[in-house]
Amino acid sequence: MLLAHPAVLRELVARYESLCTASQEMALAPDLKRRLDDVTYTLCVTTGTRHLDQALAAARARLAATTTASAATAGVTTASVASAVTAVPATAVAAAAVTVT
Repeated sequence: MLLAHPAVLRELVARYESLCTASQEMALAPDLKRRLDDVTYTLCVTTGTRHLDQALAAARARLAATTTASAATAGVTTASVASAVTAVPATAVAAAAVTVT
């Protein structure tokens, strides 16, 4: 299954929460309802779920897992990455640039 980029999920969850807050503060205008329905649908499609509560849970779980993975790799220094990149032979780089059709 394809997974949405964490930045996309983060933005969708934030937009949903913002629209929910706006809908509680004022009467639910047709435009606001449409935008809330749109973001709900997009969250469900993006997370591969059929219900909003499942979509929010899946998105938040993915974001939490991404945050945990980012924290685990935070120990990698720029110098170690640079040395690993310079250690790759030029032939390997050239071979990786070839596209298969």
